[in-house]
Amino acid sequence: MWSRPCSTASRHASTSERISADIAYGTGDLLGEIVARNIAPHIPVWDKGKRDNGTLSREDFRFEPERDLYVCPRGNVLKTTGKVHDGRTLLYRASKHDCDPCPLKLRCCPKEPARKIPRDVNEAARDLARGLMQTEGYRVSARQRKMIETGFGDMKRNLGLTRLRLRRLTGANDEFLLAATVQNLRRLAKAIWPSPEPTTSPTTA
Repeated sequence: MWSRPCSTASRHASTSERISADIAYGTGDLLGEIVARNIAPHIPVWDKGKRDNGTLSREDFRFEPERDLYVCPRGNVLKTTGKVHDGRTLLYRASKHDCDPCPLKLRCCPKEPARKIPRDVNEAARDLARGLMQTEGYRVSARQRKMIETGFGDMKRNLGLTRLRLRRLTGANDEFLLAATVQNLRRLAKAIWPSPEPTTSPTTA
């Protein structure tokens, strides 16, 4: 698997128009780098903003990029100082003056004086990835990725290719070429000599 979208570009003169991967690669840092290089991320977003305790989730708040703030369901705003926490997170805070009398407080921030919402500095790239998930191009990429990953899964489970034994890129290429050859020979054998239909034993009177 690739670790950075620029690895191919650094070796070749061209870049891809889209990149497909599983949710493990759907982090803000990686999606931000992909979008910055004008590559469409056909990748599920790794999202922990959904709450499962019955309180309001981040998706219940409307973000307004022009004003750089969130608006709560009651119309109050949550603003940020612009300080980045942990190197990647902005905190948008509501006013305690607005939250104290709010009828939604018990569903919003029952254990805090005021609601705060963390927002990844690459949230715009994450939003772009979420939007692409609804497109036909994303669905095509998902089908293609499934075909490739099925092949890798077959290599690991059925052919025992859990680790490479040869060193360097040439060794890895040789091992994968041999494994792919075995896979194709198996497919060819199944196409030429399909499994016989199961025979039914004659019934006795």
